[in-house]
Amino acid sequence: MKVELAHSVPLAPYTSWRVGGAARSLYRPPDVASLQAFLQRLDPAEPLLWLGLGSNLLVSDAGFSGTVIHTRGRLNALERAGPRNVRAQCGVSCAKLARFAADAGLTGLEFLAGIPGTLGGALAMNAGAHGHAIWDFVQRVQVLDRRGNLKTCGPECFRIGYRQVEGLEEAWFLGAEFRLSPGAPDQSRARIRTYLARRRRTQPLHLPSCGSVFRNPSGDYAARLIEAAGLKGMRIGDAVVSEKHANFILNQGRAKASEIRQLIERVRARVAAHSGIWLSLEVKPVGWED
Repeated sequence: MKVELAHSVPLAPYTSWRVGGAARSLYRPPDVASLQAFLQRLDPAEPLLWLGLGSNLLVSDAGFSGTVIHTRGRLNALERAGPRNVRAQCGVSCAKLARFAADAGLTGLEFLAGIPGTLGGALAMNAGAHGHAIWDFVQRVQVLDRRGNLKTCGPECFRIGYRQVEGLEEAWFLGAEFRLSPGAPDQSRARIRTYLARRRRTQPLHLPSCGSVFRNPSGDYAARLIEAAGLKGMRIGDAVVSEKHANFILNQGRAKASEIRQLIERVRARVAAHSGIWLSLEVKPVGWED
């Protein structure tokens, strides 16, 4: 039987960058009712971090002085919810959700196949690719607050923008229901293969990274701005700006979170000096004092 609650847990193995110190505690909820009970017992002042595949986080070398709710492999129910609807919990991977919908003869979510995260994180950041974003298809979501209370609401409850969702203070997405269009499974699967082939062709997938570090500014691309500033290959320690895709920072072996953070800030400063644009982070810093 796997331990549900552990203490002093190194977070590097749980993040796609493979960096970061330890969490004070890490909890793996076996089901929703157990998670609700856990939150009800928890000190209301305890810092909380929800973690799925850890693909959009930069955890500091000092770690996280709170409790991590780890949903990978947990809270992963996935089902058909009517002729055109699919329902999924927050621990379901984006890739699995895309394949499930395609196999069910429902189209719209194929773009999720190449997003290396879970549904909870995708909802929180309005993840997207290939001209689509996940909230374009959300009919309703289930939200859990830190006292264990559940609520169901629609997109109108939130302020949804490019790579951001506002209006979710001290609460987290537990799941969502999607309204999709009928489609041919073979065509959807072919679209998924095309998206994945493009990802392999254009992104450096051979080394640990978080995916895109910066949001694309309006009317432009972060990768173009970084390349134009001559920053491909720039490095601090084992943290390096990818030669293949300039909006990726790679861990070439033993990079520290502090080195990645320093490289991020150096890239931002050089891009601002070159183009006058200050890049906004897409990755979420965790455990940093500033």
